Amino acid sequence: MNADPLARMVDLPGGAFRMGNENGGYPSDGEDPVREVRVSPFAISATTVTTAEFAAFVEATGHVTTSERAGWSFVFAGHLPDDFEPTRGVVGAEWWRQVFGADWRHPNGPQDDPVNWSNHPVVHVSWFDAEAFAGWAGGRLPTEAEWEHAARGGLDQKRLPWGDETQPDGPDRHRFNIFTGTFPAEDSADDGWAGTCPVDAFEPNGFGLYNCSGNVWEWTADWFGTDHGAGTPVQDPVGPPLGVDRVVKGGSYLCHDSYCHRYRPAARSGTTPDSTTDHQGFRLAQ
Repeated sequence: MNADPLARMVDLPGGAFRMGNENGGYPSDGEDPVREVRVSPFAISATTVTTAEFAAFVEATGHVTTSERAGWSFVFAGHLPDDFEPTRGVVGAEWWRQVFGADWRHPNGPQDDPVNWSNHPVVHVSWFDAEAFAGWAGGRLPTEAEWEHAARGGLDQKRLPWGDETQPDGPDRHRFNIFTGTFPAEDSADDGWAGTCPVDAFEPNGFGLYNCSGNVWEWTADWFGTDHGAGTPVQDPVGPPLGVDRVVKGGSYLCHDSYCHRYRPAARSGTTPDSTTDHQGFRLAQ
């Protein structure tokens, strides 16, 4: 894979699409109402930024990530060795564990071999880290509207980037990397992966973008808000001018219908820009 993330940009002509969702989402997330939105022509990377690409950025700039400065980040407990020392968990989501030494080089903790992750999405990166990389690479983070337009792949109001069915090709053929098995106790890896997969795994959508559903949550440029207005089409919308959380899109390998089906292009969540986890990455726009 080319080491230059801008070499994999997909040019999109922009135009109108129906953004959002009114069926089966999470009311507090503000997916609704469905509204017609127009976006100007833009380019977006076919894949999320890889660990190898982020390594080139760090080598060139000396950037120290948010998790490295803190000395720890959140790791899914199911990926820790059985004999891993007890660590603090998140109240109400105890499968998230505070792991000292977890960072973009060592996604599951200091015991990781960094070489194994070169073509996987870089994780444990905050919104600030993503912004810094984008500036260095000559790109930017996509707006939520741009991201959703691109993720839909030209389909109108379909549940997923390829249509409405999770497995249209049958029970043994998977289209994306989400949690298979019983969440959070056992990931059966029926889709081929327990944890992240390579950025170009699975088939791309109609615009040539990979893994817009599942694998890792993706940072966008927008502050999170739930008031989208109403009425006539909106040109190049952005989030509120201020906020607490930034919008993340796409869901991750931890999404499971029994817990979180936010792997849909219309789905969204808000995360504080300084947060870092092992299922959070980003792609670039121009």
